[in-house]
Amino acid sequence: MRAARRILRPLVRIFLRNGIPSDALTELVRKTYVDVADEEFAIEGKRQTLSRISVITGLNRKEVSRLRSLPPLDRSDEVWWNRAAHVLASWLRDDHFLDRKGDPLDLPFASQGSEPSFTELVRRHSGDMRPRSVADELLRMGAIEEADGRLRMTSRGYVPAADPERIVDILGIDTAEFIETIDHNLQAGGDDTLVQLKVLSDNVPATHLKQFNAYSARLSRNLLEELSRWLSERDQGRDWSGDDERVVLGLGVYQINRVARKAGEETSPGDEE
Repeated sequence: MRAARRILRPLVRIFLRNGIPSDALTELVRKTYVDVADEEFAIEGKRQTLSRISVITGLNRKEVSRLRSLPPLDRSDEVWWNRAAHVLASWLRDDHFLDRKGDPLDLPFASQGSEPSFTELVRRHSGDMRPRSVADELLRMGAIEEADGRLRMTSRGYVPAADPERIVDILGIDTAEFIETIDHNLQAGGDDTLVQLKVLSDNVPATHLKQFNAYSARLSRNLLEELSRWLSERDQGRDWSGDDERVVLGLGVYQINRVARKAGEETSPGDEE
């Protein structure tokens, strides 16, 4: 429960900032309890029942029935984010869309002879998504811009700084993936654990903050671009033919910035180690 409280504090902060009351989160938690119990905690070989869900969630059968009938989580945002990110990542790693220095080319929307185009990029790396819809959305997000009749990537990655709602969508996706990694490691044994690493120092003068952010961002970007190239060589794109198992692979990186002690603030004896 201590761990849950730590997880909930930044989440509740975001909820309060966006005017979402506590009963909305309570309803969401109860619904999620029922969904997870229904989908993942059935007794092997038996159909999941209201009674079983009621026992393991602590909710009465009537409430379980009501929550079970509610529509499932809409995953369309996650699908969109994954595909949009895939288009931009492919722009960075597919040699056909790079210049001689390895930088992403400015692309015309439609093909002009044999010249690479944004339409070709989307069709090659995102299957059935409409190129115009992808371009319009990425322009709206600020991930790309129009320059001299061409589309230019504004940053090396999908960072929708112009759309707070989309940023919150990504918050949910990224946080869930991180917690799933922790959950895996809690149950895994031996060599089956996943990478879960952090570097942290809690007594650094604030004058170094910007330098750390720039330095760590540069190192992280180099690492992620190298891994992106590695994954690109093995990614099957939208080709899902065959009966072999497919997996989602990736590595997430985040920076940590928070105040340890304000200027002029005295350190209490209980804070000393």
